[in-house]
Amino acid sequence: MYNVGFSALLCLLFVCCKAMPTQLSQEAVNDRPVIGVLTQLVSDDILKPFGRTFIPSSYVKYLESGGSRVMPIRLTLTTAEYENIFKKINGLMFIGGAADLETSDFARVAKIFYRLALTANDAGDFFPIWGTCMGMQLLTVLVAGENLLTRTTAENVALPLNLTAETKSSLMFRGFPDELLKAVTQEPLTGNFHTYGVTVKTFHENEKLRSFFSLLSTNVAESGAHFISTIEGKRYPFYGVQWHPEVNRFQWNSQLNFPHSAHAVQLSSLLAEFFVNEGRRSLHRFDNPEEEASSLIYKYTPVYAGNFTGYEQLYFF
Repeated sequence: MYNVGFSALLCLLFVCCKAMPTQLSQEAVNDRPVIGVLTQLVSDDILKPFGRTFIPSSYVKYLESGGSRVMPIRLTLTTAEYENIFKKINGLMFIGGAADLETSDFARVAKIFYRLALTANDAGDFFPIWGTCMGMQLLTVLVAGENLLTRTTAENVALPLNLTAETKSSLMFRGFPDELLKAVTQEPLTGNFHTYGVTVKTFHENEKLRSFFSLLSTNVAESGAHFISTIEGKRYPFYGVQWHPEVNRFQWNSQLNFPHSAHAVQLSSLLAEFFVNEGRRSLHRFDNPEEEASSLIYKYTPVYAGNFTGYEQLYFF
């Protein structure tokens, strides 16, 4: 009788579990995310023989380390082509570099995707965006509708973060161990390589920025100006860092202040995993495996550039 009763109990439990799905099963998860990365225009004469646009391999490795694949997005396509790409990728990264944030092709294409992402998220179609350094600056321009950057030089320097009270309720830092959060505020874990940024004063005075983003951290420039260094969308899954988490694991130029401590590596790893996990929540997909394979960065070969740039490798397109 014990065996019969136990079997009946198992059947009952199975039926109940089927009838009451958990929260995890209610939300579909995409375990093959593809993150799009906007290419950068080549402006340096020494790079022009290799191609018109490029992506440093450190960004590619960073995203791959979080569990995603990468699709390079060129800057010469039509709006219709970008709309088609948007339906296939599961997130987007704006990388660092140098470009006009209002008139360049980089800014033009970013604006198209930004508007598509706003519309999609409003309709319940989850789509995250990440901006690093110039990419974060670009996010502020897109949200504010104007360029609010001023000189906030922090060039080739590693800094701890001045975390705000909003960090505790943030998504970006929610899964961090207490030890790492403490280290972030005390150790130079973030590599900074920028001349311009948005000051804390400007951020708080601009209604569009302060209503759109939570301010998670600040830093002090060489001039003493306080600038915003980490932001997170309040309603939309848009994230920005003025610093470079990818360099902590994938850039090694000894002349540059790339943090490589155990905590620096852990910081980089957790942020990569966080953003890719956001991408897993997007159910966009390619029409067929052949189209997917032909769109990914695997078919390109990076060029060793450590002997003439600060990057180890560059992908050219």
